[in-house]
Amino acid sequence: MDLGLTGKVALITGGSKGIGLQTAINLAKEGVKVAICARNEENLNAAAERIKAETGEEVLTIVADVRNEADCQKAVNEAAEKYGQFDILVNNAGTSQAKPFDSVDTDLWRDDLDLKLFGAINCSKAAIPHMRKAGGGAIVNLTAVKGKTPTASSLPTSVSRAAGMALTKAMSKDLGADNIRVNTVCIGLIRSDQIEKKWKNVNPEMSWDEFSRKPEHGIPLGRIGDTVEAANVITFLVSDAASYLTGTSVNIDGGSSAVL
Repeated sequence: MDLGLTGKVALITGGSKGIGLQTAINLAKEGVKVAICARNEENLNAAAERIKAETGEEVLTIVADVRNEADCQKAVNEAAEKYGQFDILVNNAGTSQAKPFDSVDTDLWRDDLDLKLFGAINCSKAAIPHMRKAGGGAIVNLTAVKGKTPTASSLPTSVSRAAGMALTKAMSKDLGADNIRVNTVCIGLIRSDQIEKKWKNVNPEMSWDEFSRKPEHGIPLGRIGDTVEAANVITFLVSDAASYLTGTSVNIDGGSSAVL
């Protein structure tokens, strides 16, 4: 299937590791001109080297903190100026902050919302004029299944992710007339630095496959997902193959969520 991505331009926030990095690799393989941004220059350079090794393509690296509106504007504008257009935004930047309500102070609430919600808002605001100029575009906001079904001690992440889902739906309604599609992927247990640390700290005697398949994870498909499985869905959503999809959410959780 031709995904219709060749020659398009994409910016991926939080693109130096995990799902963001794998999405950059996927898109580069599909002929997309890719820019990645993150806060750590060393990690960005390492990511660029890996992308070049796996795809043969150069990527634009931008040091930016999406909690800062000026940095969001800078990242989008640099990508647009480098490649002459702007078509795809993947709002991936974020970390997991999961604590009981009483232990979350005001600064943590603000920092989490600034990173996950306002990061997506500000990058999208910067990207939309370029997408309108290009005749359309695609935005994917990464959220989490806990935003749909919050568990105990899942704050502030579950709240900021729920806000990201509402943002996605509202944006899709406002931007449909501009041929700008906005969707979200709701991430469950996907292999990450954080999960690997838990594996090595709690069950170092196990192989990754053994740890991934522990029944207590409660995953119907029987294992923790891989980053490429999340990146494959994101790649589809930003492609022409998903040209009639907007305002929707896709759970990437191996079936663990109790909701659609």
